[in-house]
Amino acid sequence: MPITTDSPSTRTPSGTRDSRRHTPKADMRGLYQRAVRESFVKLDPRITVKNPVMFVVWVGTIVTFLVTLNPNLFGTVQADINQQRLLNGLITFILFFTLVFANFAEAVAEGRGKAQADSLRSTRSDTIANKILPDGSVQQVNSTELRRGDLVKVVANNMIPADGDVIKGIGSVDESAITGESAPVLKQPGTDIASSVTGGTRLLSDELTIRISADPGQGFIDRMIALVEGAQRTKTPNEIALTVLLAVLTQVFLIVVATMPPFVSYIANFISTAFGPEAGNSLRTGGSVAILISLLVALIPTTIGGLLSAIGIAGMDRVAQFNVIATSGRAVEACGDINTLVLDKTGTITLGNRMADEFIPLDNHSLEDV
Repeated sequence: MPITTDSPSTRTPSGTRDSRRHTPKADMRGLYQRAVRESFVKLDPRITVKNPVMFVVWVGTIVTFLVTLNPNLFGTVQADINQQRLLNGLITFILFFTLVFANFAEAVAEGRGKAQADSLRSTRSDTIANKILPDGSVQQVNSTELRRGDLVKVVANNMIPADGDVIKGIGSVDESAITGESAPVLKQPGTDIASSVTGGTRLLSDELTIRISADPGQGFIDRMIALVEGAQRTKTPNEIALTVLLAVLTQVFLIVVATMPPFVSYIANFISTAFGPEAGNSLRTGGSVAILISLLVALIPTTIGGLLSAIGIAGMDRVAQFNVIATSGRAVEACGDINTLVLDKTGTITLGNRMADEFIPLDNHSLEDV
């Protein structure tokens, strides 16, 4: 029987699902919208220069755009000006689309990690706490306004607003969303372990009075957000080696294409002498700057260079979807060599409150039998 898991942030205090939360489709729409914006921001040459292959494409796009505005910029064009401008414009559009697509792929991969951090951040900021004032009265405040030493009252089915210690009361706390422990944990004053509670967990029974032990930005969820957002994007040894290889190949093809115009000019002059000026002019048109740039982009490993960084980031952010934080790409590569992973009993199969989502009959039994 398959089960689904619901984190506390998607449920109301009564335990039912909150329909006001964003659906996965809405989350993906927001992810793609942010990725589109980021794909244009990444066109900044200070960002693009970090990838030598795509930087060559970026420079080629600028050059083809200039020759689109003025086809005679690098010499007199023998062909029709309007046709040459149209050809240069098409090449510019294709190169620009290549840059944007590469940036979009990288932005989507980065956006998954940012979405994980946003989800944790919303859990932290959307919690309402019942703060106990010095005169004994209770005031509802946002969890981000709580300070170390404040007293809060938490009743059954409410979220614990921040990290703290239980000073009064006994109750069962669901910590599955934080620690993965499927069974509720009994919390009571007296010991460090039994009295310590974590912000973002849910009290299932009774009532607790908690003294806050962490200022805003220093709680457990805040540290989780810092780990997700601060995951090192440094290149792994394999990625560095591949980047060097791509850069060398790009330099080789750049030299090859740069030496072609003299040969094209020499052959065009020979053909003009042998077969007439029109035949030579056609060859010169084929050796125009825009054509040479398009040839260079086709020769260099543009696809691998454009998607290399996205592949590395996707590996780190994909495990974040399973509530696993990879702090570097090296860790993800190391996981590829692991055949067996041994964990303790906590946090191996649970992500939240388990609920039956669907019954699947086996051995020729009907759904009614199940």
